[in-house]
Amino acid sequence: MATPRRNLISVSNTPYYHCISRCVRRAFLCGQDPLTGRSFEHRRDWVEKKLLQLGRIFCIDVCAYAVMSNHTHLVLHIDIAKANRLNNKAILIRWHKLFKSTFLCQRFLDGDLLTQAEVTAVNTRVNLYRERLSSISWFMRVLNESVARKANQEDECKGRFWEGRFKSQALLDEAALAACLAYVDLNPVRAKAADLPEQSDYTSIKSRINAAQNNKQPKSLMRFAGKPRKHMPNGLPFELKTYLQLVDWTGRSIREDKPGKIPEDALPILERLNICIDNWLTLTTSFTRSFKNTAGKEQAITAYTNHMKRKRRSSIANSLALFT
Repeated sequence: MATPRRNLISVSNTPYYHCISRCVRRAFLCGQDPLTGRSFEHRRDWVEKKLLQLGRIFCIDVCAYAVMSNHTHLVLHIDIAKANRLNNKAILIRWHKLFKSTFLCQRFLDGDLLTQAEVTAVNTRVNLYRERLSSISWFMRVLNESVARKANQEDECKGRFWEGRFKSQALLDEAALAACLAYVDLNPVRAKAADLPEQSDYTSIKSRINAAQNNKQPKSLMRFAGKPRKHMPNGLPFELKTYLQLVDWTGRSIREDKPGKIPEDALPILERLNICIDNWLTLTTSFTRSFKNTAGKEQAITAYTNHMKRKRRSSIANSLALFT
């Protein structure tokens, strides 16, 4: 029996989550269908554009993504502070970019004089929208429904396009976050859809590399904020340059014709997160098989399990083996 989403997502434990959506029967979402020769490559653009649009509307940051032939990988960050900081007008404006406005909410935005009962009704609706704008379930719902409708219209058919639920994994610490980011960014390389990360179309790693060549970071993605420190700005707790080097090394290591090895001091992020090289390669090539609903070190998984009042510590054996 599937676990309710509310029992899998807990912002107090971690704001980072790895989400995976697959097409029904693993049919083609994008790419070239080898049986019919028909190309669905343009659908990758649908997913990427909608994803980045939602990242600007929702109080959820896109950390990494990879649009594959029959599934998508996302790493998302829930920004509760931002959701609470936005005023009522800002919340309504964001929500109405996706859904139609109610008559009462439109009157509020137009500056009309409202009665106390009407103000109360608007506030109730705004609080509902505020909660939804920081919900991964709503984020994935809007993304997947949009793509499914366009694909079914193009195929002139009805019915389910995606599997019933998207899969989510809680990334409980920096080690799990770094491993999952690299896992997502290297998906096209492992699938032999691209030889190099910078050649992987419709991925976050290509966007980051293109921006890094101009000494910038893409505005559509959550930025790398550097090493954790006292006054830490909002962003991923790693250095961009080090992360890109890490992805490049990992990609070379998992290729059968280049099982390269580099000195330990060239990868400070691994030393900082206390992950051995062999375990790192296992994490970044089989992340979804190694972990179920949670990913992190033993202490993080135990705290998460206790907080969520669950009986079993999910994936604890693999955590002990890989994050030692």
